[in-house]
Amino acid sequence: MIGDMMTIVDGWIENFGVLYEPWRVGIVVFSLVFGTAAVAYVVSHIVSALERKFSKTNNLWDDAVLHAARKPLVAFVWLQGVYWAAEVAHHYSSAEIFKANETVLEVGFICIFVWALLRAVKEGESILVSPVKMKKPMDYTTINAISKLTRAVVIITAVLISLQSLGYSLSGVLAFGGVGGIAVGFAAKDLLANFFGGFIIHLDRPFKVGDWVRSPDRNIEGTVEHIGWRLTTIRTFDKRPLYVPNATFTTIAVENPSRMTNRRIYETVGIRYADVGDMESIVSDIRSMLENHDDIDNTQTLIVNFLAFNQSSLDIMVYAFTKTVQWVRYHEVKQDVLLKISDVIASHGGEIAFPTQTLYINDETRTPDMENDGAAGEKPETRGIQDTRTQNRSRRNDTPAGDVGEQSLDAGDGY
Repeated sequence: MIGDMMTIVDGWIENFGVLYEPWRVGIVVFSLVFGTAAVAYVVSHIVSALERKFSKTNNLWDDAVLHAARKPLVAFVWLQGVYWAAEVAHHYSSAEIFKANETVLEVGFICIFVWALLRAVKEGESILVSPVKMKKPMDYTTINAISKLTRAVVIITAVLISLQSLGYSLSGVLAFGGVGGIAVGFAAKDLLANFFGGFIIHLDRPFKVGDWVRSPDRNIEGTVEHIGWRLTTIRTFDKRPLYVPNATFTTIAVENPSRMTNRRIYETVGIRYADVGDMESIVSDIRSMLENHDDIDNTQTLIVNFLAFNQSSLDIMVYAFTKTVQWVRYHEVKQDVLLKISDVIASHGGEIAFPTQTLYINDETRTPDMENDGAAGEKPETRGIQDTRTQNRSRRNDTPAGDVGEQSLDAGDGY
């Protein structure tokens, strides 16, 4: 067909008796390439017009198919145009490169078809996980895993078909792949471990994209951004990306706080020993307050009890769960609960205890100076502090400048 077409074109040009043969060939090749560009331009605009028209319909899949096929269609037009131009050149040239026209056409067609399939898979993935396009969007992690597996199958199949088109035997390629796979397995065992680790994550789904995860075994905590076949990207709370090999998750414990049902309030509140008579009433009122609180989940464990005699306080354990799991809202609820506990204690005339210390002095250790100071109305404890200050000052004045003892006194003196 190419020969017949070239014979007609050559006869038409030779009748006019103009131009040499190389110029005639150049004109034909240029015309084919220019025509290819024009057709590709028209095809692109036609598909774009169809996309705009179908975007007004309720069917989302026709938009996805057209968008996925637009660029591959343009590439297919260019492939055909370049092939015809190369055939024309091959008709007048014996260059070895033009003998591969048929093979390039077959491999190019396979590549364009695979490209269209990969774009279609990507468009389908974006539709299935979009809350705007779907009433009930599917889980992103699951769809992403299926999409990756589909793309891998398409690419592997395309490579095998391309090798067959190039003249390689598939049985030999598969046999070589079996032997080479063993060597690659030993050389890239860590890479394969990460690959199967990613497969286990997609299979068991201990977490998904968007979950907050942390590990008590490792210093890992943050929000999952991406789950790849080799790495999982986690954004820490200080906004730094953390890249964790997937094989790590097969050997460590992973906690997923995003799946918690409630958040816990666990506090110990201390009151004074002087309020021990009101302990039972205070505990009862705090428990009633929590049971009637709108943000406390009464279906969960709720404990309010006198816990222990502490050094300077009587401790009350408060143990409850909030309905919310949001971090900010949880702290708002916890603040409200603590303030209401303080109000309950104050309503019984009690006070929140703080660390105190009482010093008792026996009559045997009391000195005449202490008795005189006590008679004058000055507390013995205060007198002792003043004497200590005077003693420190006199010691500092007796110490030569630059002496180590002076530095130690300055460092230890808190006044």
